[in-house]
Amino acid sequence: MANSIIEKSPLFELRADKRVSASPEKVYAVVSNLPRQAEWSPECRGGEWISGEPSAVGAIFRGENLRSEDVVSWAPLIRGTWYTEARIVAAEPGRTFQWVMLTHTQEDQESLWGFDIEADGDGSVLTHHFRMGKATAGIHKIVKDMDEQERAQFITDWTAKLEQDLDETLDRIKVVIEKQ
Repeated sequence: MANSIIEKSPLFELRADKRVSASPEKVYAVVSNLPRQAEWSPECRGGEWISGEPSAVGAIFRGENLRSEDVVSWAPLIRGTWYTEARIVAAEPGRTFQWVMLTHTQEDQESLWGFDIEADGDGSVLTHHFRMGKATAGIHKIVKDMDEQERAQFITDWTAKLEQDLDETLDRIKVVIEKQ
């Protein structure tokens, strides 16, 4: 894959913002409770903390995910139920909550997800972000049998999917928080 689009770094770097009518502390309490992801995530159905203090730096969360057949339907993605593990790398109440995706041997990958929160008058601005520096083992597996044109199309299609996921997640979190 020398000189492949898959070798680009960062491979993905996306963010979306949404104003929420709640204090940064209230927003943080919701987004740092990863087992509640089923309430807002397009794919994560929840999960459990498998080591460390829940929501604290160093803790590991095992997520249960569900992906439908129509998500980038032409690509060889995992479909149905699948599991991920992530390590919390930043946990500052009212400010930021971030996690990195782990390999099957629990090594950190350059796949960072997070939420940043800023006070905004009587509410907050919630930013959801994702950055993948080097392609993960999963991305390499997906594209291993693709030619370069297909790889480029996969990155385009996956970027669009991720952008939609970030926006949808923020819309759902806003509803969850504001109806409490």
